[in-house]
Amino acid sequence: MEGKVFEKFNVLQCCYHQNKQFKTRYQRETEPYTSALLPCPRGKLAWNLNSSLRAHTFTKHQITTAISKKTTFYCNAALSESATVPSLDKTDFLKLQNGSDIRGVAVAGVEGEPVSLHEPVTEAIAAAFGQWLLHKKKAESRRLRVSVGHDSRISAQTLLEAVSRGLGVSGLDVVQFGLASTPAMFNSTLTEDESFLCPADGAIMITASHLPYNRNGFKFFTSDGGLGKVDIKNILERAADIYKNVSDENLRKSQREKSSIKKVDYMAVYTSGLVKAVRRAAGDLEKPLEGFHIVVDAGNGAGGFFAAKVLEPLGAITSGSQFLEPDGMFPNHIPNPEDKSAIEAITKAVLDNKADLGIIFDTDVDRSAAVDSTGREFNRNRLIALLSAIILEEHPGTTIVTDSVTSDGLTSFIEKKLGGKHHRFKRGYKNVIDEAIRLNSVQEKSHLAIETSGHGALKENHWLDDGAYLMVKILNKMASARAAGKGSGSKVLTDLVEGLEEPGVALELRLKIDKNHPDLEGRDFREYGEKVLQHVANSIETNPDVQKAPVNFEGIRVSGFGGWFLLRLSLHDPVLPLNIEARSEDDANKLGLVVAMAVKDFNALDTSALSKLTHSS
Repeated sequence: MEGKVFEKFNVLQCCYHQNKQFKTRYQRETEPYTSALLPCPRGKLAWNLNSSLRAHTFTKHQITTAISKKTTFYCNAALSESATVPSLDKTDFLKLQNGSDIRGVAVAGVEGEPVSLHEPVTEAIAAAFGQWLLHKKKAESRRLRVSVGHDSRISAQTLLEAVSRGLGVSGLDVVQFGLASTPAMFNSTLTEDESFLCPADGAIMITASHLPYNRNGFKFFTSDGGLGKVDIKNILERAADIYKNVSDENLRKSQREKSSIKKVDYMAVYTSGLVKAVRRAAGDLEKPLEGFHIVVDAGNGAGGFFAAKVLEPLGAITSGSQFLEPDGMFPNHIPNPEDKSAIEAITKAVLDNKADLGIIFDTDVDRSAAVDSTGREFNRNRLIALLSAIILEEHPGTTIVTDSVTSDGLTSFIEKKLGGKHHRFKRGYKNVIDEAIRLNSVQEKSHLAIETSGHGALKENHWLDDGAYLMVKILNKMASARAAGKGSGSKVLTDLVEGLEEPGVALELRLKIDKNHPDLEGRDFREYGEKVLQHVANSIETNPDVQKAPVNFEGIRVSGFGGWFLLRLSLHDPVLPLNIEARSEDDANKLGLVVAMAVKDFNALDTSALSKLTHSS
C-alpha cells in the first residue's frame, strides 16, 4: 500500500487477543517492540521527493489502546492530513529548537497543534546530524556509527525508521536500541564493547520527556556529552538545506552508500552497570538490598526496567510497582516527578504496600524522585538536599550547583550544616551542568549539578543527567549504611535531610507576554521582558522592605518578609515565571504585592494570576 493516501485509518476490527504477558513484558523481555530490521526506501530523502505516507503496522499495544480508548489512528502519524510534502524553510526548522533539544508535534489530531515533525523533516534532521558528526569526527579511515533509541511514545517507531533512513543518507551505520532511556543513549558513546557495537560515535534519543502523547523530539550525544544550543541550531540549519536541496542525483548517490542497520539490546549493558555500582558500594555483596521493599512508578514511560533489571537482581522486593509497561498514551498520570498527581500515585503505592522506598521516573528516565516509608517525598529542594548530603560526605567542601529557583533554606542547609558551597545558577539542566564543568576548569571543585526539576548530574558519572543513577546513589546509601550497621531502610535517607528549612508556601505564577500587544511595537517579546525585569530591579532599590540578592545569574531575586521571590524570563516562551517562597500566605501576598506594584504599567503583561494572589487575603 506504499504511496497511497489514507486520510484516517480507524481501527474498527482486528484480531485481538488479551495479552496479559504484554503488561509485564518490559520487565522480562529485552525487546518490547518488534519491527523489520531494514528500512524500506521511502521518505523524502529516499522517495525522490514523494510523500512518505504508508499504512502503519500497529503493535499489539497500540491495538489494545485503540480498542480500549476508541482511538483514531492515522496511517502515518506525521503526515496524516495531506499527501503533499510541506514546503518548509530555515525558520520553520529553527522553530523546532527547544534549548539543547529538538521538539515538535509528531501525531495529528489535537486541535491547534499541527504536525511539525513529519517523517521527511525527521529524515533531514538525522541526515544533518550525520553531516555534523562527520565534520566533528573528521573520520576518513572508518565508517561512523550512531546508536538510536526511543521512549514509549506512539510515534516512536515511525520516527525511529525515519531517523535510520536519514543517517543512512549521510553514510553512517545505525545501531537501533529500541525502547531505551536517554542516559543509556549517552552511555553507549562511552561503553567499549564491540559485541554490543560500542562505543557509538554519536547517539540519538527520540523523546519529548513528559510532554503529551502527540509530541516527540530528539536529544543528541557524543562522548563529550549532550549537544548544546549552538550545535542544535547548526544541525537544524543543515537540515533545512538538506530538505530544500535534495535532488535525484544526490539521492542516487546516497542509495549507493551501503549503510548497515543492526539491533542491539544495549539496555542489558546499561542496567548491568547500575547493578554493579550498588554492589560495589555495599562491599561487593551479591544482594545488598535483600529484604528492602522498593516500589517503582515508571508512568508508562521507558523506566519500567528498573524494577526487574536493577532492583530484583540486588535482592529487593518490588511487588506493588506500577505503570511499568510502556504506553505512549500515558493513561495513568503524567510521567513527570514534579507533577502533583504523579507524586500522589507513588506515595499511595508506598503506603499501600508498606514499602521502604518509592522511586518515580519521567518518560525517558533522565529525571527522578523518591518517597520514604512514611510517604514523605524527596523531590525538588528535598531531593537536592539529600543528594548534597551524600555527595558532601564523599567530597567535603565541594560546590553544589543548582538552578535559580532553589530555596534560601537549601543554601543554609548546604553551607551551614553540610559545610559545602551552594552555587545557584540559571534554569536549564544543560546550563547547570555546563556551569559545574566550568567551575572545575577554574579549580573550584564541584561534584553535583542538579535542577529542582529532578535533572541531576554527577562528576563521577561523566556529568550525565541520569535519573536512574541518582536513585542508585540513594540505594548505595541505604545498602552501605545497613552493611555498616548504621541503620536500615529509608530512615537513613530521611535523617540526612534533617534540619532543612522548608517554606510554608511555595508557588510559581506565570505572567504571559502578549506578543501582539501594541506596547511591544513590533519588537521581540524578549526585549519587552527584559524591560519589565529592569523596571522591577529599579523599583526594588527604593523599597526598604526588600533586598536584591547580591549574587544572581538569572532574572531578579529579592528577599524580604521572611521569604523571597524570583522573576525571570522563560528560556523559550513569552512568559515571566514568578517563584515565591514564604513562611505564610500573608508573607507570600506581601512579596506578590511588591511585584504587582512594579509591573502595573506594563499592559502587555497578563498579571491575572498575580492579582488573584494579592487579592486572596
